[in-house]
Amino acid sequence: MEQLVIRDADVVDGSGADSYRADVVVDGGRIVSIVKEAAAAGCQRPRAVRELDAEGLVLSPGFIDMHAHSDLALLRDPDHSAKAAQGVTLEVLGQDGLSYAPVDERTLEEVRRAITGWNGYGDDVDFDWRSVGEYLDRLDRGIAVNAAYLIPQGTVRALVVGWEDRAATAGELDRMRELVAEGLRQGAVGMSSGLTYTPGMYAGDAELTELCRVVASYGGYYCPHHRSYGAGALEAYAEMVALAREAGCPLHLAHATMNFGVNEGRAPELLALLDRALDAGADITLDTYPYTPGCTTLAALLPGWASEGGPEEVLARLTDPETAERVRHDLEVTGSDGCHGVPVEWETIEISGVTDPALAGLVGRTVREAADLRGETPWATARQLLVRDRLGTTVLQHVGHEENVRAIMRHRAHTGGSDGILRGSKPHPRAYGTFPRYLGHYVRELGVLTLEECVARLTSRPAARLRLPDRGLVREGYRADLVLFDPETVAPGATFAAPRTLPAGIPYVLVDGRFVIEDGRRTDVLAGRAVRRTPV
Repeated sequence: MEQLVIRDADVVDGSGADSYRADVVVDGGRIVSIVKEAAAAGCQRPRAVRELDAEGLVLSPGFIDMHAHSDLALLRDPDHSAKAAQGVTLEVLGQDGLSYAPVDERTLEEVRRAITGWNGYGDDVDFDWRSVGEYLDRLDRGIAVNAAYLIPQGTVRALVVGWEDRAATAGELDRMRELVAEGLRQGAVGMSSGLTYTPGMYAGDAELTELCRVVASYGGYYCPHHRSYGAGALEAYAEMVALAREAGCPLHLAHATMNFGVNEGRAPELLALLDRALDAGADITLDTYPYTPGCTTLAALLPGWASEGGPEEVLARLTDPETAERVRHDLEVTGSDGCHGVPVEWETIEISGVTDPALAGLVGRTVREAADLRGETPWATARQLLVRDRLGTTVLQHVGHEENVRAIMRHRAHTGGSDGILRGSKPHPRAYGTFPRYLGHYVRELGVLTLEECVARLTSRPAARLRLPDRGLVREGYRADLVLFDPETVAPGATFAAPRTLPAGIPYVLVDGRFVIEDGRRTDVLAGRAVRRTPV
């Protein structure tokens, strides 16, 4: 007898087709039978060891988070309800060009310091890997949800070139190509870049194109956080489209937003650019989160020249008055490349997390509010915060536009990604609320997408980008990574005031046919594993 039958579910199968009522039978981690209501008329219904009454619930494939920052969270937090409770059954890690493999001893320490604001320093993690394959093996010991990995181009550059702002030599480029190929052979699904983050931002288009040629040869995709989401955003998108075309590499645009005042109402221009490329045969997808504010580290706003050499060099520049004044001028007057070419507006920069407990009183305030409280200029406050917190401060950037969010969400290349940073005492609510917000706010309340359209964008479309032949659809023979939710009540619990609140209306989530969420509560099941690239 089979393991489980989910009875009388309204199946939204991920294809975009209309829903249907069915009994779905699960055994051995896969969907073994789907008996539609019409087909079951007059027939004996399937039986199993366990029967789950799904009356009033939608059954869909598990959601795929195309842009996750859970690289260490999956290891340090077996519960991982932040994602499991949303119905996420697969996360794509290694984002924005910076993560923890491949590394050597030097690079590992540098990367840990550089992205402390994203993932914490990792004192509670045993870094017993160095290669991509070893990191994936570590995930295979058992995690809350499945995870795929992108080779981080910035980490590769740090390992081979260092943190200097210069072109790679021919020999260094050859070594970077070897590392990318090695990571893909070991199971990475593609390569990411963070082209407003050091040291990835120091790579020119020729260098990136050569690495993308390697990615394409292994059937992977390129996922850039490109050079600007503010001033010059359209040019930055066009640069990535042209680069991917030259390399013959599939392109997935990370958190594809149009932010800051200069881009208000300009999403149609971006979508027209993408449509022209798609109509010409380009292979392009993108992801977005359903919120207007962004989230990053305070140090990420600094100009690229000030970040050259790695974290210690950055701190040395910030403590030198003359150099610090140059940084301020770039931030407040010129428009730093780290702040997307737009002069910083301190009233839009909200402190969301610190690593030094003595600074906790500043969390929840904008930099301008904190400066007014302290009776000093915003730059003085920001500078002190960067130095005292050793670049570990995370911030929210309130610079987005709702009309842009909705327009991009409707596009044919769209998928969902949380970009969820789980660290800090007041993180962005997207880390806990992205997927129920899509279903509750943008489907049920606003009707921006139909339920079937939305589920496809969160399931089959990401699975196709990842080249996963047995995930992303409710189909016989497919993996039983499934979510059951109430379409009338599903909603995020997370808000900007209470960002760690779990969602409502998602009572059951299965990974590999096992319940990780049951009756709305996290079980102790660790059924997640590394999902490796399908060889070409």
